[in-house]
Amino acid sequence: MLFNTVNYFVFFFVVLALFYTVPRSWRKALLLAASYFFYMSWNPKFIVLLLTLTVVDYIAAIWIERSKPGPRKKLSLIFSLAANLGFLAFFKYFNFAASNVAFLLGRPENAFFRDIVLPLGISFHTFQSMSYVVDVYRGEQEVIRKPLDYALFIAFFPQLVAGPIVRAKEFFVDLYHWRPPSSEEVQQAAFLILIGLTKKMVLADQFAKVADVYFRDVSANPGMLTAWSGVVAFAMQIFFDFSGYTDMAIGCAKLLGFHFPLNFARPYLAFSITEFWHRWHISLSRWLRDYLYIPLGGNRHGAIQTYRNLMLTMLLGGLWHGASWNFLVWGGFHGLLLSIERMIPGWQKAPAWMKPPRAILTFALVCIGWVFFRASTLHDSLYVVQQMFSGATGKMLLERWHIWMIAIALILAILEETKEVFERIAAAPRWVQVAAIVTIFFSLEIFGVTDEKIPFIYFQF
Repeated sequence: MLFNTVNYFVFFFVVLALFYTVPRSWRKALLLAASYFFYMSWNPKFIVLLLTLTVVDYIAAIWIERSKPGPRKKLSLIFSLAANLGFLAFFKYFNFAASNVAFLLGRPENAFFRDIVLPLGISFHTFQSMSYVVDVYRGEQEVIRKPLDYALFIAFFPQLVAGPIVRAKEFFVDLYHWRPPSSEEVQQAAFLILIGLTKKMVLADQFAKVADVYFRDVSANPGMLTAWSGVVAFAMQIFFDFSGYTDMAIGCAKLLGFHFPLNFARPYLAFSITEFWHRWHISLSRWLRDYLYIPLGGNRHGAIQTYRNLMLTMLLGGLWHGASWNFLVWGGFHGLLLSIERMIPGWQKAPAWMKPPRAILTFALVCIGWVFFRASTLHDSLYVVQQMFSGATGKMLLERWHIWMIAIALILAILEETKEVFERIAAAPRWVQVAAIVTIFFSLEIFGVTDEKIPFIYFQF
């Protein structure tokens, strides 16, 4: 049930209507039932996995609270982490590990493969659940005693399959102190949903067509211009695809009275890789910071260990995205860039006149990283990078109207960065809002891609 389909909107508006008509005491049960229905619409059998992890972490958190500091308390935490990481490792990394073992033994790559279907959104809900248990262990989160409440935190459908990764304290503030959205919040939510839909169908899916043609057979499209245009197409696709999903998730949650954290803040305007990760997939970045980078030691023990911690964090962040050497290289590439930036005094304090060229450089580096994220194999990735600096011209894969789309998106991003234009539209006079909505629907009608074969990219994680 993709967010950009009629089926989803029928489902959502039925849930929304029921939510505001049933007695308030029934609302949690309604949202939980709707969330499980949403999840089971993909593959019903994996509801057992979701329920199992929910029960494990619910019980583990209670054990942690009841235990005194010591081995028993740590054992409860280990039990929870082992269950979450064990399921994640089996479903996501078993075949990757098996293929590498087969290679070392001189066997065919698929010699030890298993027919494993990846459960939808497993990386997101396991990270969300683990953060709750760790916070309880640290004394930063009270135990949730009502099973239904905790189950809803894990399964809440707007962010179940692709985030943002919501912390327990953020979710339960809304759940336990719920208030209906104001008229201004309803307008903001509706506008976010429309913006997200436009990002996905008008922008992401149009650029996906170009990126798919290029990466389907990179050797058939040699040349520097060809490579850069194909990679830029994917850079546009993944940003508009993922930020579009996030906009819709935040908007749907807000209509139900829940407030999700910001997940994107115009990352392609960043003037350094460090700033890029402060703007891109923010909920994952802060998860990696709080539950991996800082526990490893952060920047508290000198430069060498700081670089090591950055590299380990980004390598594991890359592996979180997928089980392949490509994702490890992608994560390592960003870890290396983050480390290099820390070596350069004053790199994070660029003067205003330097920000535009620095932003171009950062975007180019991010695009090189995206090659490893998107290409099918490490061999293809290295070939594309080689072509990006080959000197041979090649052909431009982006049409002129693609360039105009990028230019318009850039102008809107700068206006949002400096003038908060979208917030102003949401609070503007009615005629301005109507004009914006008409423009959105016109764009959807003229440029919108209705091919359901182009799913949201992050649904695979």
